[in-house]
Amino acid sequence: MILACQNISKSFGVEPVIRNVSFHVEDQEKVAIVGINGAGKSTLLKIIVGELPADEGTVTLAKGKTLGYLAQHQDMDDERTIYEAVLEGKRQLIDMEQKIRELEEGMQSVSKEDMEAYMENYHKLLHEFEARDGYSYRSEVSGVLKGLGFSENDFEKHCNELSGGQKTRVSLARLLVTHPDIILLDEPTNHLDIESIQWLETFLLNYKGAVVIVAHDRYFLDRIVTKVVEISMHKSAVYDGNYTEYARKAEFAREEALRAYYNQQREIKHQEAVIEKLKSFNREKSIKRAESREKQLAKIDVLEKPQEEKSEMHMTLTPSIISGNDVLQVEGLSKAYENKKLFQDISFEIKRGERVALIGQNGTGKTTILKILNEKVDADAGSFTLGTNVKIGYYDQEQQVLHMEKTLMEEIADDYPKLTQTRIRNILAAFLFTEDDVFKRVSDLSGGERGRLSLAKLMLSEANFLILDEPTNHLDIASKEILESALNRYEGTVLFVSHDRYFINRTATRILNLTEQNIVNYIGNYDYYLEKKETNERAYLNTGEAVEEVKIEAVSEGKTDWQFQKEEQAKKRKIQNRLKKVEAEIEALEEKLAELDEQFQDPAVATNSAKLGKLHSEQVEVQEKLDKLYEEWEALESD
Repeated sequence: MILACQNISKSFGVEPVIRNVSFHVEDQEKVAIVGINGAGKSTLLKIIVGELPADEGTVTLAKGKTLGYLAQHQDMDDERTIYEAVLEGKRQLIDMEQKIRELEEGMQSVSKEDMEAYMENYHKLLHEFEARDGYSYRSEVSGVLKGLGFSENDFEKHCNELSGGQKTRVSLARLLVTHPDIILLDEPTNHLDIESIQWLETFLLNYKGAVVIVAHDRYFLDRIVTKVVEISMHKSAVYDGNYTEYARKAEFAREEALRAYYNQQREIKHQEAVIEKLKSFNREKSIKRAESREKQLAKIDVLEKPQEEKSEMHMTLTPSIISGNDVLQVEGLSKAYENKKLFQDISFEIKRGERVALIGQNGTGKTTILKILNEKVDADAGSFTLGTNVKIGYYDQEQQVLHMEKTLMEEIADDYPKLTQTRIRNILAAFLFTEDDVFKRVSDLSGGERGRLSLAKLMLSEANFLILDEPTNHLDIASKEILESALNRYEGTVLFVSHDRYFINRTATRILNLTEQNIVNYIGNYDYYLEKKETNERAYLNTGEAVEEVKIEAVSEGKTDWQFQKEEQAKKRKIQNRLKKVEAEIEALEEKLAELDEQFQDPAVATNSAKLGKLHSEQVEVQEKLDKLYEEWEALESD
């Protein structure tokens, strides 16, 4: 065991955050801490690393073990370059290398008497340097930086000039190259694109130390962790397995606890009714029996009713009118900033009812495309056309569509003046803004709260074409699942940018990958994209001719989603029709076999060898046909 938390409790004022939280981490174990926003996950990490004192309980780190911590937000006022800042994580090796050089330079001045001890010290230091991969530490720093999305051109940028997200990535890189025995990560994927998240997954899976992660990225947690610590209603529960296994087990545990509570309540009410009835007889024996039952009832350990976190927002997306079948047509779109070309001559179309995910590395121009479609930014070249009756609802990850100086009530009322105050309060309550929350200013809200407010406005818009930029950022897992459900029920059309692969997998019917300044189309969800990506993009990056071939296959010749769905439906109908025919034929042949069996049992047939031979031949023929039909039936059922 490398880390143990025993009965950790923490309150801020009179409000408890966590109470009697206990769990342990084994050496090399990968553990997730999950819970709704505000459950106390980040507080728990800060207590473990000593940034916050616990009110009660103990944190025990195994003797001689080192601990590394990545907080959600980094205040990095550092004049060093990105490369220098991360290289500092290798300070011990840098100092060791410097000492080795000094020893090498000083060899000539060492006397013969001291040379043996001098060389022994030198070889000991050299051996330790080699054992700690000293000759490759600079290439390791470069590899980690590239893995986390920095190019070599970025290495010389100064840290104090970086955005908050870039500073977090630099801090993560520096932490990873130090190789602590246990790493604590608070939302490490928030500022990473999909490729960087995949790189981090591989790194952590192969990491020799232990890892504790707070994250809302379910795909990431599914890939990495083998144990989940749930913080709910201030308490902790530990589940073995990845996120999906945890979710299943936790739901089962909640259902069992609720069932046990209601069963016990029914039994208590039944016993109370029996006691009341016995007393009503008003006889000595019946009263004694009633008293006996009362004593037994008093000994029952009454279960508390399982409580649910009040975390679930309520969201329903309903378009006011149905758009035409052609929702969006993009032709020859191009955009560059300061001589950096984002995308060149891209074209794609979106049909009614599609849910299209636009993915790609950070900096490729995904958000820029959405801004062009919302006329927030002008394209350098190309055009786009919206279809008949298309009404856009836009979710901006930077929340620029919100007015920072307004209260929440004003933000809704000014855009929807026909709504009553009661209706506005109900809508805000559905997105977890209750009581005096509605009078907060937008500028005072957290990122997650602003996200929920933007979703509330999106729901009220009654748009039939939703354009969403990172809609799951800052949402806890429960809120993500509610948004997924709302989008899957939505009768309009959706185009969204996201790096949340679980969310993409659950909602997308098509994926557009913005790569090499162009678009490659995949008809399917994220798992389908992963399956086809390597083959397509190897060809895509091969030669000009191959690029054209893949573009045609993936974008031009690839069926639009509505055509694809039409063909799939026709194929399914054909299979179902054939399935019914096969089942009817099987039923008829089974009846035929039964008739043949009856004839075999006829005493008159038993003595007629010619008749028996004919029946046997017929039986074999029917059985062969039946076997083939069963094979066909199984194949049709598996389609």
